[in-house]
Amino acid sequence: MRRNIILIGYRATGKTTVGKLVAQALHRQFVDLDQVLEEEAGESIPVIVQRYGWDDFRGREKKLVGRYADQEGLVLATGGGVVLDFDNVRYLKKKGLIFWLTASPQEIQTRLIRDQQEIDRRPSLTGSNPVSEVEEVLRQRQPLYQAAADIIISTSQDSVEQVAHQIVKLAIQKEAEVNGR
Repeated sequence: MRRNIILIGYRATGKTTVGKLVAQALHRQFVDLDQVLEEEAGESIPVIVQRYGWDDFRGREKKLVGRYADQEGLVLATGGGVVLDFDNVRYLKKKGLIFWLTASPQEIQTRLIRDQQEIDRRPSLTGSNPVSEVEEVLRQRQPLYQAAADIIISTSQDSVEQVAHQIVKLAIQKEAEVNGR
């Protein structure tokens, strides 16, 4: 069995960028669940949330998690709120190794400010500015990320290449342990 490599974490922690590098290094398919959701809906996440609400968005997300978590050998980048639903975490753990990508609130804020497109792509989670809400949302989600994660990797100091290398190395080690090598 080739367990999926699942990347969870708050927005701007590098899930998509790192995930692409991990998939390339391991010759696996990369799937960004938020991107798939937008493609299938034909609308951006902010438009979906504004038009239909967060509950509708989370329902769509849950369906995608169920679809992709049941496959094998993928590298999946999840949306930052995927851990809000216990079933999502259960599905992802079934055939996956979950990496929680972390960064300090200050680093996340810096990355969001630097990348206006990232701010534009993500609706506010609290009704305030996406940059100013980071600490509050992280405080709420940290226990959920912690409970879901098999491995925690900080992206604050290392380059995306270094983080991807760490994940590849650890995924290979864990796969060998599971296979009894």
